[in-house]
Amino acid sequence: MKFSAQTATAALSCLALLCLALPVMAEPLTVPTVSVGLGKASKPGDVATVIQIFFLITILSLAPALLIMTTSFTRIVVVLSFLRGAIGTQQAPSNQIVIGLALFITFFVMSPVWQQVNTQAFRPYKAGEISQEQAMDRAVAPMRKFMLSQVREKDLALFLSLSKMPRPRNADEIPTLTIIPAFMISELQTAFQIGFLIYIPFLVVDMVVASVLMSMGMMMLPPVMISLPFKILLFILVDGWALVIGSIVKSFG
Repeated sequence: MKFSAQTATAALSCLALLCLALPVMAEPLTVPTVSVGLGKASKPGDVATVIQIFFLITILSLAPALLIMTTSFTRIVVVLSFLRGAIGTQQAPSNQIVIGLALFITFFVMSPVWQQVNTQAFRPYKAGEISQEQAMDRAVAPMRKFMLSQVREKDLALFLSLSKMPRPRNADEIPTLTIIPAFMISELQTAFQIGFLIYIPFLVVDMVVASVLMSMGMMMLPPVMISLPFKILLFILVDGWALVIGSIVKSFG
């Protein structure tokens, strides 16, 4: 049996790797262990650390809800859902694509706000220049400013009246828990307005196709089956994705 030079080289390489691995394999393998238990705290700082850990876990569990409630995600995902329904495609694009696109557009829209949070709150707190309470106050301030710039006065007045609190003298006196639901209602209102405008041209196409089919006597042929290609063609000709996404992003200006 003859061996080529490449085969011999590969065999020598495998032998060298095996020789290098033998000392490592000879040592006992250590597996780290993690234990969680309830015991007496030796100092007050231990209790504070545990409370901070539970607080961090709670914040992480609420992070998706905070992302939806305090950012531009709601308006974007609702408008994209309206767009898919107006065209008439049930699962094109799929829910994963719609949510992923909405997330990345949200990151794009919210990047100036998050940069302010990073420079004004996170970096000073990481450097030890400010306390945790000061960092939280500085982090909430840009988010409040963004939400107040998008919320409608009517929705904000509604929740202020429902909370039965005295009329605030300025925006700084409005509680954050009052701003968030008002912001959500305003985002839904704006998204439905944009969705109505999106539906109009596609509704016209459906009406024209239905009228043509009725005039031709094709009563049994579903108009949606004929109008769908024309709606897709119309959407492509007007560069619909760039038009819709650009309008959504500009609506936050």
